Amino acid sequence: MSTMKFCRECNNILYPKEDRDQKILLYACRNCDHQEVADNNCVYRNEIHHSVGERTQVLQDVAADPTLPRTKSVRCTQCGHGEAVFFQATARGEEGMTLFFVCCNPNCGHRWRD
Repeated sequence: MSTMKFCRECNNILYPKEDRDQKILLYACRNCDHQEVADNNCVYRNEIHHSVGERTQVLQDVAADPTLPRTKSVRCTQCGHGEAVFFQATARGEEGMTLFFVCCNPNCGHRWRD
């Protein structure tokens, strides 16, 4: 099993990088110019797939987050509640940012886009 590598110069994570000229694998820092030759040519990739239940919990957490801005100028189409938190994020398959709203009613949590 592989371990994460950290930069000797600035302590940031080192990422795998291919040197096509010398045909070697390097670990390179994205913050400074530090690079080091990899001692193992195997690169591990960990993909995490979230279940629907996990995504629903994230949305409910978003509605309770006190650091997110809130608005009373929108009304939830599901429950009629008059307060929502909003944030910008990239929508899947679209370019640019999208404005998302999440209903603040703890029994609802409906999400919609503007």
